[in-house]
Amino acid sequence: MEPLLKIENLQVSFMSREKEFEAVKGVSFTVNKGETLGIVGESGSGKSVTARSIMRLLPSPPSLLKDGEIMFLGKDLVNASDQEMEAIRGKDISMIFQDPMTSLNPTMRIGQQLTETMLKHTKGLGKTQAKAEAIELLRLVGIPKPEVRFAQYPHEFSGGMRQRAMIAIALACRPKLLIADEPTTALDVTIQAQILNLMKHMQEKFGTAIILITHDLGVVAGMCDRVVVMKDGEIVEKGTTEEIFEHATHPYTLRLLNALPKLHEKKKAKPAPRISEEINAKEPLLEVKALKQHFDLGKGQVLKAVDDISFFIKPGETLGLVGESGSGKSTTGRAILRLNEPTAGEVLYQGIPVNQLTAKEMKMMRRHMQMIFQDPYASLNPRYKVIDIIGQALDIHKLVKNKQERRKRVEELLEMVGLEKEHAMRYPHEFSGGQRQRIGIARALAVEPKFIVCDEPLSALDVSIQAQIVKLLEDLQQKLGLTYLFIAHDLSMVKHISDRVAVMFGGKIVELAESEELYANPQHPYTKSLLAAIPIPDPAIERQKKRETLSAQEERREEYQLDNAELVEVTPGHWVAQPKVTVGI
Repeated sequence: MEPLLKIENLQVSFMSREKEFEAVKGVSFTVNKGETLGIVGESGSGKSVTARSIMRLLPSPPSLLKDGEIMFLGKDLVNASDQEMEAIRGKDISMIFQDPMTSLNPTMRIGQQLTETMLKHTKGLGKTQAKAEAIELLRLVGIPKPEVRFAQYPHEFSGGMRQRAMIAIALACRPKLLIADEPTTALDVTIQAQILNLMKHMQEKFGTAIILITHDLGVVAGMCDRVVVMKDGEIVEKGTTEEIFEHATHPYTLRLLNALPKLHEKKKAKPAPRISEEINAKEPLLEVKALKQHFDLGKGQVLKAVDDISFFIKPGETLGLVGESGSGKSTTGRAILRLNEPTAGEVLYQGIPVNQLTAKEMKMMRRHMQMIFQDPYASLNPRYKVIDIIGQALDIHKLVKNKQERRKRVEELLEMVGLEKEHAMRYPHEFSGGQRQRIGIARALAVEPKFIVCDEPLSALDVSIQAQIVKLLEDLQQKLGLTYLFIAHDLSMVKHISDRVAVMFGGKIVELAESEELYANPQHPYTKSLLAAIPIPDPAIERQKKRETLSAQEERREEYQLDNAELVEVTPGHWVAQPKVTVGI
């Protein structure tokens, strides 16, 4: 059988100031009709450049397609004219991009973006018929009230909804090949499961072949028939999904597989951290009591981002805080540090009421309480060298006497987080994502805090870099006696770093237990749904999973509503939100 797509010896370079960077070096593979091919590898491996080359979407210059053949339905796309490519894009080959907000036109209504594709590629289709088909497609991809949503703009959609709209646009003309470039990286695990289910349903309905580009091997296990593993612009291994997962031979593939947190494995015992003598190890280091963070949206509407939550963290402990976007996790972290002023409730650090401190006292308190942010690039000033990014905290708290002492301390901090002394004189853009996150950690450690809020510190990183950062955080905790509030939506990683885990939904904590207990014995339906949605890096397990319809998933969410609920201790240390019992008089 003739393959739908055949790529032979693809070579792509980028030219800058007479320097040549080889991004793709002699890549060859095929895609058959109706199958899903996974292309995996870390950032910089050449996955996305390969995909964009198929669509001829790379700007030239600086890109240069040096050699190779891209045969689609017997036609060589390398030599196709711009006019011919315009006819193919959207009609025969479509693409779903990683960030739907930047790939949807913010000035055009969603319906208009859908019908535009249909009208361009479908002869004899009128506007009325195109609108009817677009509304039906929005319904098919699980967007509620499609007639209303048709007339809305992208900013009125959530992240998951925007990605569904992108899929609807990509499938509008029933393409023969769909290229999905990291389509779920920016999404929560439950939304990711919905999007992947949707792609499978659409594939079955329309017979579309899919190229799925990802660094998540759990996603590959459940979605792909065959896998291509890329590193540094080259294919290092390829085979069926079962062959790659069960009989991988290349060291890089094995490293990717070993870096994955195994949800079903018991976590390894951690050595006890060294708690400093001035801290009472038996008393909580941090207590949160009835914390509320409400935002006035105007017109009488109030968003209860954090709605009456209480918990404590012991010295040297890691409390994981998990939940999907909008659950209130990050808002909780910011309210604890008073980056947002809480609406109500108390935060006690070693018994000191943090929300009653003056601005001057709060400045001193920040020596003890620090934060590592989600996006290591956005949180580092691009105009400052690393020595000044880290040194600024030392200056504010007068922790060094002179420039020599300052430089020495910055170099010590860089070495502590696994970087080189010489990195002190570089700017943020000269580092990889993982290195930038290490700089963010060094900055947080500069003032020698005892408590750190880690706000999604792994979500922007590749899986093997994630494993390195977790190991670093654990080593630093043991060495320096640190206490963490670890905020994340990746439950697999949270299990392995956390002593206890609190699950948030709709601004409330719905379950709280020791890490091992929560994963082995989840009680709340929302916790169960989060765990069920995690893709397992095992094709046999993923094949057995029941794929729910989108409507069934939405119906199940009704169970999670908690307007009249309280945390109840069901077994020692295991708390679950249950409806309040009202006793009649």
